[in-house]
Amino acid sequence: MADPRSLFDLSGRVALVTGASSGLGHRAAQILHEAGAKVVALARKEADLQALTEGLEQATYVAADITDRGAQNDLVSRIAAPFGAPDIIVHAAGVNRRQTADDVTQEGWDQTLEVNLTAPFFLTQAMIPAMKTKSWGRIVNFASLQTTRAFPGGIAYGSSKAAVGQMTRAMAEAWSCHGITANAIGPGFFPTELTKPVFDDPERANRNAAQTCIGRNGRLDDMDGPLLFLCSEASRFVTGQVLMVDGGFTAK
Repeated sequence: MADPRSLFDLSGRVALVTGASSGLGHRAAQILHEAGAKVVALARKEADLQALTEGLEQATYVAADITDRGAQNDLVSRIAAPFGAPDIIVHAAGVNRRQTADDVTQEGWDQTLEVNLTAPFFLTQAMIPAMKTKSWGRIVNFASLQTTRAFPGGIAYGSSKAAVGQMTRAMAEAWSCHGITANAIGPGFFPTELTKPVFDDPERANRNAAQTCIGRNGRLDDMDGPLLFLCSEASRFVTGQVLMVDGGFTAK
């Protein structure tokens, strides 16, 4: 029997991580690189991307706005230039404007849907032909607690993340027959730039922790195992799923 650890080995794979300048995207880029993948980190903040990839062999970055539809063909070319077309795509870029239902603006709604839903779909669609040629691919979208729960100030964000859940299932239906799996991770409360307002309020953070089965909020390294599973050969018969990495928040 082969060494079970080889199921998680990403040597020879090329991984694209969006939103890699901070938070869970930053962590994802690091752990995939440590697992052997050649990593392309994508975000708008070039200085943060430089800091992430500096000194790392087989890792580079592309500074770009994923919502710029007119530049998508150029972006796909830039992503593939260093190591070839990605085998793995991790969509960690996201935005949450936290506007209440009464205060949502058209601009806020459009930006939220564009970053969280539209851009991940069309960027993936553009990279599917190369995955089909290899008969292997891994798509990991980022869902949310709000994929199934309604939070105050989250109508736009929650709508986008509910749609991410369905998009993930539809991607699996469309592409898994070509060896391309599509799954999503639904993080609980992790300390990132996106959740800074939550963790800046200790009472609120503690209340969230108490709502989990485990009794604490997430740490960045809690994401490592689930992410490696969904990006590797270990998950070859898993597709169309939303894996909640939330300490049991949604179990209660």
